[in-house]
Amino acid sequence: MIAAAPSRFCEEGPSAHTKRGRYVNNLSSCTADRRRGATVLLGILIAAVALVGALALPAERADAMEVVKCTGRPNSEDDPTIIMGATESRITFEASVAEGEGVSSLTLRLPEGTTFGTDDLAVTLLTGDDLMTRNEVDYTEKIDGQNLILDFAEPLTQEGHLNILVYDVFFPTDGGEMQLEATYELADGTEASIEGIPSIPVKGISFTESLSQWLEEQTWVQAWNNNRFLHLFLDPTLLVTSFPVVLTGFFMSISIVAVAFPLAIPMGLLLALMRISKLRLLRGIATTYVNIVRGTPLFLQIYVAFFGLPLAGIQIPNFVLGVTVMCMNSGAYMCEIFRAGILSISKGQTEAARSLGMNGAQTMFYVILPQMFRIVIPNLTSEFIVLYKDTSLLAAVGIMELVMYARTIVASTGSITPYIVAALFYLVITLPLSKVTRHLEDRVRGHRSRKHADAPELAAEKGASHE
Repeated sequence: MIAAAPSRFCEEGPSAHTKRGRYVNNLSSCTADRRRGATVLLGILIAAVALVGALALPAERADAMEVVKCTGRPNSEDDPTIIMGATESRITFEASVAEGEGVSSLTLRLPEGTTFGTDDLAVTLLTGDDLMTRNEVDYTEKIDGQNLILDFAEPLTQEGHLNILVYDVFFPTDGGEMQLEATYELADGTEASIEGIPSIPVKGISFTESLSQWLEEQTWVQAWNNNRFLHLFLDPTLLVTSFPVVLTGFFMSISIVAVAFPLAIPMGLLLALMRISKLRLLRGIATTYVNIVRGTPLFLQIYVAFFGLPLAGIQIPNFVLGVTVMCMNSGAYMCEIFRAGILSISKGQTEAARSLGMNGAQTMFYVILPQMFRIVIPNLTSEFIVLYKDTSLLAAVGIMELVMYARTIVASTGSITPYIVAALFYLVITLPLSKVTRHLEDRVRGHRSRKHADAPELAAEKGASHE
């Protein structure tokens, strides 16, 4: 039996193998067909489930209103594209209305700090292919805090653009990006918000600008400006607005004086010592310099420095050059102040110092100069006032000091009010210093009087002591 099996297998030969291959191929083909059928069936089931789900879920409805624009009316006098805070403006809000939706109310929420009115409120529905047909809308308005609520008498069912104009709008003084919010309600009670509303950029204004706007609304200011003469010389609103601009020039003038005056003191003292020197050369140099500077106008000296040096190829920054010219001019006048102060000291002071063993330099720096400075302080204060006022001459060469800023505003406004503001800045410095100068002069004069009055008594005491 065992031996017969191989022979039987051998007898089947190739024909048996062919039958088995066909069977295997048929089996594989059937398996593939079954897999394809299962895949198709699975796809059909998925499609059916998706269809059922789509039919079961409610369809998403498009928004009944969508924003078209939200802008503010520019109100800047300097730039017609800028919206200023705390200045009357207007808001234009426009949103599209879908056909048949039935919008029954609309609520606009304005930014915090914004004030508005409803006296001139305008609400229209723009229709037509070109949206040029204006349809009046019957509505009632209500203000609830920052909310402007519009209730329509009949729901809006016609397709178009709802245009709303809000007048007498005053944005916050600080300015910023003003963001409006809007919600609407449909006839069926559904509420929704309008997304994507663009913000309105608003530029903040300063305190002086706000004060100027307040002054413009005052009756007495309007009556004042109606007078051409008064308006030309002193415009209250321009007086306020030009103040911060002219203030910048004031700081520039003070900066020039603050640097030039301390530098002029040692220069004047050196020239004074040269003028009283025993050396003829030093006296000649100092005398020539002082006579030339004091004998020519400061205005001419400024022109020579600012226009002559560039022609010679010497370029110096305007501020440095301005300080240098003012210092050299003031130094010549201080030279005469110091020289007069030195010569006012009695020779007895020098003799007393020499008797104590001091040389000429020690006598000058330890005895003469301390007494001299006490005497010339009032004159130095007056020289400071003169130097401060003379900085106005630098406006002729383009340095942006006090007068230059004022002149710029005058050229643009046609009113000389900025010059009045500049004069006030000068008086703020000069009047107190003038009072200080008179006080110092009185003290020096009183000291001298007491000194002379006490002289006989001192002499008598000395005589009595010798006896």
